[in-house]
Amino acid sequence: MFDRLRRLRKFLAYRPEEVPGARPPARQHNIFEAAAVYVSGCAEDDQDQIDEAVTWVSPEALSFGVSELACRAVIALARERDESPQTVARSLLGLPAA
Repeated sequence: MFDRLRRLRKFLAYRPEEVPGARPPARQHNIFEAAAVYVSGCAEDDQDQIDEAVTWVSPEALSFGVSELACRAVIALARERDESPQTVARSLLGLPAA
């Protein structure tokens, strides 16, 4: 009886490594990856890259990712330049100092 249960358990647990005709699952992209590709596409004027990034996540998620990327970039530049984030942000946008 135990032998039969052992064989049944082994049979039910069997998972073939490859199922013929099965596709690997599509790769999921996160909002930060989409934002990075979108922003770099804008900077390089690469419309194909922009169009691809837009399909990876919802518009709201992409907007959040771009905003987070902008904040992190301004903070990194401010530290590098030893200036305030506000000064760096205004400088990047071509605005006069506050």
